[in-house]
Amino acid sequence: MKVVKHSGIVVDFDASKLRKSLLKSGANQDVVEAIMQHINNVIYDGIPTKQIYKIAFGLLKKESNSFAAQYNLRDAILLLGPAGFYFEKFIARIFESEGFTTQTNLTLNGKCVSHEIDVVLKKDNQISMVECKFHSSNEVRTDVKVPMYILSRFNDLKDKNHIIYSKKDQISNCWIVTNSRFTLDAITFAHCSGLNLLSWDYPKNNNLRTKIDQKGLYPTTCLTTLTRSEKDRLLTLNCLLVVDLIKNPEFLEQIGLSSIRMKNVIKEATSLCNYFKS
Repeated sequence: MKVVKHSGIVVDFDASKLRKSLLKSGANQDVVEAIMQHINNVIYDGIPTKQIYKIAFGLLKKESNSFAAQYNLRDAILLLGPAGFYFEKFIARIFESEGFTTQTNLTLNGKCVSHEIDVVLKKDNQISMVECKFHSSNEVRTDVKVPMYILSRFNDLKDKNHIIYSKKDQISNCWIVTNSRFTLDAITFAHCSGLNLLSWDYPKNNNLRTKIDQKGLYPTTCLTTLTRSEKDRLLTLNCLLVVDLIKNPEFLEQIGLSSIRMKNVIKEATSLCNYFKS
């Protein structure tokens, strides 16, 4: 069975990959197998992968909104665009959960020119710069030109005093973070150059997906009980994470939700975070 990816590339249908993503949603084995059976009955040769996702998402949502929210996570991160401004804030929150102090959207003077830095981190008296490469499609890869370019910026900024947390701060590390994936050449070059990489699936056991799951740092954009415009309004209020919504449900009042809808959103949010705790 062949399927067509969003990019137009035709590949073999990978049932095991679909089953794995369904299990990650929190649905139990019986639910997953029922969904797999349904999809096997309706798919056809040349079906778009987007259509398979839509079918699976709809069936999960009938079981549980929080299952669908988990399954929707990668697409939810796309809603932190289109320019990636909220993605940078989201990445800062992930590093904060690991004990870093962060600042976003800084302009620093290098030895040659000035540079706009997405995120600056501090931990154990070490300061790092983070460059976020946001893509509006999950199928776009961050290639080797990106770490080559960012290395030149890092070299211009390091070994120079900056006013960030104090008057004589020096940047000693560099991270490149993307919501999609890196090419093999990009990974090889970054390793050789001492750059740190973080993507949806890299490093293998400490990637963006695992960090989100391990800390329960789900973006509010993954919630299925909110409309796209409501999610956008929450982002403008700096309500980035589902846990922010649970701690401060008044955000939902500010965007005009009724008490009944507020109850449904909080129910989904709580269920999602309870899955993380389990």
